[in-house]
Amino acid sequence: MSDPLLIARSSQPLYLLPQMANRHGLVAGATGTGKTVTLQVMTEAFSRIGVPVFAADIKGDLAGISQPGEQNPKLGDRIKQLKLSDFAFTANPVTFWDVFGAEGHPVRATISEMGPLLLARLLNLNDTQEGVLSLVFKIADDNALLLLDVKDLQAILKYVGDNARQFQTQYGNISAASVGAIQRGLLTVQQQGGEKFFGEPALNLDDLMQTDSDGHGVINILAAHKLYQSPKVYATFLLWLLTALFERLPEVGDREKPKLVFFFDEAHLLFADLPKLIEDKVVQLVRLIRSKGVGVYFVTQNPLDIPDTVLGQLGNRVQHALRAFTPADQKAVRAAADTFRSNPRLNVAELITQLAVGEALVSFLDEKGAPCVVDRGLILPPRSRIGAITPEQRQQLIKTSLVAGVYENAVDRESAFEILNARAGHPLPGSATSPTAPGSQQSPPWYENIPGISGSGRRGDSLAEAAAKSAARAIGSSVGRQLVRGVLGALLGGSKR
Repeated sequence: MSDPLLIARSSQPLYLLPQMANRHGLVAGATGTGKTVTLQVMTEAFSRIGVPVFAADIKGDLAGISQPGEQNPKLGDRIKQLKLSDFAFTANPVTFWDVFGAEGHPVRATISEMGPLLLARLLNLNDTQEGVLSLVFKIADDNALLLLDVKDLQAILKYVGDNARQFQTQYGNISAASVGAIQRGLLTVQQQGGEKFFGEPALNLDDLMQTDSDGHGVINILAAHKLYQSPKVYATFLLWLLTALFERLPEVGDREKPKLVFFFDEAHLLFADLPKLIEDKVVQLVRLIRSKGVGVYFVTQNPLDIPDTVLGQLGNRVQHALRAFTPADQKAVRAAADTFRSNPRLNVAELITQLAVGEALVSFLDEKGAPCVVDRGLILPPRSRIGAITPEQRQQLIKTSLVAGVYENAVDRESAFEILNARAGHPLPGSATSPTAPGSQQSPPWYENIPGISGSGRRGDSLAEAAAKSAARAIGSSVGRQLVRGVLGALLGGSKR
């Protein structure tokens, strides 16, 4: 059993129990009250007991977790105040990721893995346009057309739009206006650089759950300051990652410590203008993903940013100071106070507005899963550097990471774009307009001839093999025709694996 994680101290130590860490949590507080340092302290603690962590670095100041901290008078005073006799500065194992590939290893998913539901949100589609997008995915499924990158989706959209009448009987009405709206949305995503996210080699989720030679969990940091400039892309990417984890990981029940801890910073972006259908699935996802050994911690300014149905599942809480300048602010303070198990010694609603930087109201789950009485405590200082690192330090860590060289070079294999270009002017095989003649023999699917797909070695794969495995993962199992809907598939009625 792993030792309890000391996160803060009041008159007594305030511990986060590893066996309860997959019951999720909340770190809240106004700007400048110490949320990022709290996130850093919790991340370090998980890493020390061998738990990998994923966190987005929106401001660039979380990268310092990769370097040992440095003594200064303020830190020295805090260490003495908390009586931390065994405190020592140390670095942590870190892997940097970046959707744009500039400040970390590229992160990619295929269009197929993203799926029509999240793509519709990303593209700001209405219900009618989302329905047309789903039909386009179904046509790709039925014709074994891989949708890997943006140009694949653009190619099949053009083909379906040009031949809408041919598909109408089998698939329903496909309006040119809806196809045009989807195409315009894709252009917007391209202009924001989002097309870099779609392609191969796709991210292998096992690469997020590594430990180093000392048994410490690797901390995966997503360089997100550029991605954050497109809030909907940022939120959709993190939601995709969570749902992909849910689908891919097996049930493990209660463990002595999580398999992975996921920090969702600026969590209000996830729930802003979120369609009710997706919000319901997010609630279900948060409820169920703990059985996969994943703990999710939402980091936000105000607890009211989180829907009550999600907030009620966040058992481990650290509440930094809130401001109460307006009636809405005062309502938020009262709501935050009411979420804690009351402490007769503390006026929580009053204290929330008086907390100093680095102070917080803390309530973690006890060994029975019940919230502890809320207490006022000082957050421990991090053992690693607070703040940014130099570009040279970052590049050195990228070059020496466990996944160096695996994702750097994109692979553009044969998929819908190439196939449709080669068949220009000819109906798609298997469509309503091109039935297979009775008794004719079809050649085996292309992916059956790819060498090395069955191999299990991840690090030794060439780029082509990695791409092939990624594509093979996207192929349905029954007759090689159905593409997996990786995102929200299980929650929306079962995956097509």
